[in-house]
Amino acid sequence: MPRPRYTPLVDSLPASVPFVGPETQERARGAAFTARLGANENIFGPSPKVVTAIADAASGAWMYGDPENHDLRGALAAHHGVSPENIVVGEGIDGLLGYLVRLVVGEGDPVVTSAGAYPTFNYHVTGFGGTIHTVPYRDDHEDPEALIAKAAEVGAKLIYIANPDNPMGSWHEGDVISGMINTVPEGSLLILDEAYCETGPASLMPPLDVTDPRVIRMRTFSKAYGLAGMRVGYAIAQADLITSFNKIRNHFGVGRVAQAAGLAALHDQAYLTKTVERIASARDRLAEIATDNGLTALPSATNFVTIDCGEDGDFARAVLAGLLARNIFARMPFVAPQDRCIRVSCAPDPDLDLFAEALPEAIQAARSSG
Repeated sequence: MPRPRYTPLVDSLPASVPFVGPETQERARGAAFTARLGANENIFGPSPKVVTAIADAASGAWMYGDPENHDLRGALAAHHGVSPENIVVGEGIDGLLGYLVRLVVGEGDPVVTSAGAYPTFNYHVTGFGGTIHTVPYRDDHEDPEALIAKAAEVGAKLIYIANPDNPMGSWHEGDVISGMINTVPEGSLLILDEAYCETGPASLMPPLDVTDPRVIRMRTFSKAYGLAGMRVGYAIAQADLITSFNKIRNHFGVGRVAQAAGLAALHDQAYLTKTVERIASARDRLAEIATDNGLTALPSATNFVTIDCGEDGDFARAVLAGLLARNIFARMPFVAPQDRCIRVSCAPDPDLDLFAEALPEAIQAARSSG
């Protein structure tokens, strides 16, 4: 039978995804996880007001969502003190990254990122035929100076940095990021992924300047607001760039219920404050668990903690396998030397109790197998 006539680019790509989800692993192993600590989700969940808003909006699910995301864009604009013309709403940061890459990256066009940084960006670049150039982490942080230098060297169209960082949880202060923006080479655009900005110190965010065409800042409701399953994100940038998204975005990509959930979450800042406090407490607890087991928790400004297992990547992978065998879902960085670590989401005490119980057994199993 004849098959679809794929483009040469698509024909050359593997049919893979950046992440293997916990559901996929549960199906493969024939058992559910007792603690879901590997997806960087906000396990504390959304505001009760958000849950009510979702329920209230559910009866209207037969209608398409507003393709302009008018109410949510307006609320976000007021929240950030900018114009709605400076904001585009999309299907999480992942969806917005895909749109941005489609806007500016053609076959062979260079982009720059860090080796081991958030892989979904690379997935989109590869899917549109771009050429990825990487620089290594420095002291478990993305390296702004190296990223800018590489961008100047290769003439990058896009430069990607997450602050705070995934997968390490590290961060740079806002003045460092401002300095990076000020040195973006002509013709390059800096993507500042701020998915975790609400869970870190306010000092990590540089001033918001929507007149600067050198940077686009991406935010999400998936992390601190607890709406990963709704797929609502947004980008803030100079108005001409934001308008360009309308040329290619899925105008009905964010559904009516998701828009209502995002709006309710934004309006409940008191709950956000409490959630951030709970995340900070959980980070402290995870650090204690790591120390109790002879491991080192790296400083984190995110809703997860990256734990240095103290040896090489093979040992960390064995620890991770031991956790999975004990029904604890966790993940780890994929690129050396950061792959000496595992990464564990912040969570309520019952989940962390299960992790604390499983970790020493997983470490012992890893050492025995070595």
